[in-house]
Amino acid sequence: MGTITRTFANNITTSGVFKPTAFNNASFDNVTAVPSGAVEGGNMVLLSTQTASSSASISFTTGIDSTYKEYMFIFNNIHGTQSNERFLFNFSTDGGSNYNVVKTTTRFNTLHSETDPNVWSLNYEDWNDLAQSTAYQALTPFSGSTSSDYCYAGIFHLFNPSDTTYVKHFISVGNDFDNQNRNWNSFTAGYANTTSAINAIDFKWEGGNTDDGTIQMFGIL
Repeated sequence: MGTITRTFANNITTSGVFKPTAFNNASFDNVTAVPSGAVEGGNMVLLSTQTASSSASISFTTGIDSTYKEYMFIFNNIHGTQSNERFLFNFSTDGGSNYNVVKTTTRFNTLHSETDPNVWSLNYEDWNDLAQSTAYQALTPFSGSTSSDYCYAGIFHLFNPSDTTYVKHFISVGNDFDNQNRNWNSFTAGYANTTSAINAIDFKWEGGNTDDGTIQMFGIL
């Protein structure tokens, strides 16, 4: 018992604080609640999930507010109903009544074919970006496919949408393939040239519907 007492005493400072040597395992064990102020599960908070089913568009009209400085959307297995179509988006400042926010954007793609090395490229798409336009912006080239295993996947970041002083920046990266069995890796970025708060976003194919797939919206702490 004396040995235990001495060991215990040797691991406490004179002010009554445990020394680092008092702990031989830095992991948590048998924790049943997260202390107040701690972030549970990292810094991404799932806010909403929408699943397409022959949907003309997929809109998020609630949950985009001043709670978070960044919002992230994840596209999973987005399958369109037509070939050679682009996947598009637009913002709203009136809760989704109108998707017509002025944007200036830029895009580029990398391309590689299954018949390597016959088709490959790196393209800046000056025909697929916007300059002070209210039109929908493309996240993909003309690469949709009606193939049963076709899908688009990607990530979209929107920064500080509720700010009423600055423009609203966004960046996106995604991957898909076309009806010629070519892989497209697409990069899109730009800004919404408005000082009004953005509070809704709409995603859709240029032609046809979204037959299948999910879009998740996360708030980033």
